[in-house]
This record gives sequence, C-alpha cells and structure tokens, in this order.
Amino acid sequence: MDQPLITRIIEAALLASHQPLSLVQLKGLFPLDEPIPDNAVDIALLALQEACADRGVALVEVASGWRYQIKADVHPWVARLWSERQTKYTRATLETLALIAYRQPITRGEIEQIRGVTVNSNIIKALEERDWIRVVGHRDVPGKPELLATTKTFLDYFGLKRLDELPPLSELRDIGELEPQLPFEPAVPASIAEPAAEPATDAEDSNIEAELIADAASDTPSDNPDSTPTRDDANPASSEHTHEQ
Repeated sequence: MDQPLITRIIEAALLASHQPLSLVQLKGLFPLDEPIPDNAVDIALLALQEACADRGVALVEVASGWRYQIKADVHPWVARLWSERQTKYTRATLETLALIAYRQPITRGEIEQIRGVTVNSNIIKALEERDWIRVVGHRDVPGKPELLATTKTFLDYFGLKRLDELPPLSELRDIGELEPQLPFEPAVPASIAEPAAEPATDAEDSNIEAELIADAASDTPSDNPDSTPTRDDANPASSEHTHEQ
C-alpha cells in the first residue's frame, strides 16, 4: 500500500469520525495482512496538517487523539449553522472548574475554603454529567472526602493535549470578575485581616446551574487558539469549532 493511499484513508477516517482518533485507532484501520510502514501514519498526519495551511480547517492533536477543527478566522461565519441557545455558565461554575483544573486533585471542602462560599451541589453534578470532572480518589483525612480532577473530555473540549497547556495563573489575574473570590495573591495575615463574614452560598445560581446538565455547549472562550468543542457540540465555546460533516 503506497503512502498517498494511506494518507487518503487517514483523512477520510478523521472526517468521518465524530470524536478524536488516537494513533492506535488510526493504525488499526490497516489489517495485519496488509502491513504498512511503522511511520506511515505519522507521515500521513504531517502531510494532512501541512495541507490545511490555506484551508478553513486545521488538523490538531488533543488529549484523546487527532481531529479536524474549523479555524478561528472563518469561525464567525460557520457558527451561524448552529442556532441553539447557548448555555450561560455562571461565575461560580467557572471558578469551581478553574480550581479543579489548576489545583487537582482537590476536594470540595478545599474549593469552598479558597472561594469562601459553599459550592452548590448542582455545580459539581453538572460538571460530572458533562464528563469534565471525575472522582479520582479520597483524601486521607477524617471523612475521606472525594478528590476531584479533570478528564480527557475536558481537555478535548478546550482543545488541549495536556494540562500543562492551560494558560498560567498569572494571566487569570487579569480577569477582573475572578479576583473577588479567587485571590491568587498572598492572603492578608490573620492578625490584621478584618473579621470574616459568614460563608455565602451559590443557592441563587441553582436554577442556572441546572441548565448546565443540558448538552448545549459553553460560550466561555479558551486561551488556546485551537481550543474547540467536539463536533457533536452544537454551540462553539472557543475560537474554533470542530469540522462538521
């Protein structure tokens, strides 16, 4: 089997798939009775990436594998294909997700301690049902609280291959809305701090959090230029959206 045909097969598989395809899955397209060179798939992926230079789509690698995504410069026009109402993510939800992403594994109690408010159960439930977070263990302290961490689906959705591709916390300091409840600067010493108020709750956001269980996509952008939801998400949340068949 020659390399041009291998490249065409890889391209067709990526376009037909609704989810990213790993190297193992791509190599599995070729039967054992028709072996291909060990680096044939890698060569095909590189060729397909280069072929996208002047096209409206890009071939990118995320946590779960490779996929086509719509480029940022054409995204505003392509986004008109999806007219569903975008789900609004509250600040409480975004702060909770950010803490889990940057300080994982982390317990719910630790999130509440950092934010200074009680975490609404609907927030954790919605993030779990969207498969953005999961329980990875339990803290070895009284009560054995659950440890929360992000998933590959979270990385895929925001167009990331690894957690170290997340923007540095120094950039998040520039987001004014996060500063009141996410103090990344050193805390004021207790001896001079004002008396703490009674913890607030996120109960007022409960109705909005419940909407997150729906399949609609987030409209919160990622700092990664190729950060996009998978193609089965109707509403783009970032600068790009994955290729729609």
